[in-house]
Amino acid sequence: MIRVRKSADRGHADHGWLDAHHSFSFAEFYDPDFMGYRTLRVLNEDRIAPGRGFGKHAHRNMEIVTIVLEGELKHADSLGNGETILPGEVQRMTAGSGVQHSEFNASETEGLHLLQIWIEPDRNELPPSYEQTAFPSEEKLDRLRLVASPDGADGSVTIHQDVRLYQSELTAGATVAHTFGTGRAGWLQVTHGVLDVDGTALVAGDGAVIEEVDALSITAREREDARFLLFDLA
Repeated sequence: MIRVRKSADRGHADHGWLDAHHSFSFAEFYDPDFMGYRTLRVLNEDRIAPGRGFGKHAHRNMEIVTIVLEGELKHADSLGNGETILPGEVQRMTAGSGVQHSEFNASETEGLHLLQIWIEPDRNELPPSYEQTAFPSEEKLDRLRLVASPDGADGSVTIHQDVRLYQSELTAGATVAHTFGTGRAGWLQVTHGVLDVDGTALVAGDGAVIEEVDALSITAREREDARFLLFDLA
């Protein structure tokens, strides 16, 4: 079964400097049918104006994964990390027993477009930690590239939960396939282009719950490249 979460049905908050879309209930947006999916709790698509961002604030007991789609993100945290995250890089922060951080658009002239993902950890009060890894486009071209996993397989960032996150960049007409293990399910999020997912059309901003599917086929529309994330969830 594939259940589509249309882009237009997501929560939307326009703060001027921040234009945000929420796939799941977040802040003032509440949707009882989309409180999260399994251990995937937050999936926000944010566009941040030049020089603006989120000042220092605290998190606790959450795995936070940030993926920059366009622009540059400036990160600083109470662990002493000060980094710039670029497109193609994945940032993972374990909030655990408590961490403070700030996230700003590093440019004073260009916009920033990113995805912020929260995953519930497999246990609370973990020591806070930080990780950042680059995944070149060629590693994602017409294939599923593992970028986050519980065991750091294939150089992916390590998250404290039984979730495997893949990224893919499909050329027009290309197809990739994924097989789910027994009892597992998926969430697919399109970031660019149009996909055919086992006969279901998804456009940029759309998400989809994938349940009771053993093997999934994902194809980019002819004459148009596409990009997406696929979560394989316990």
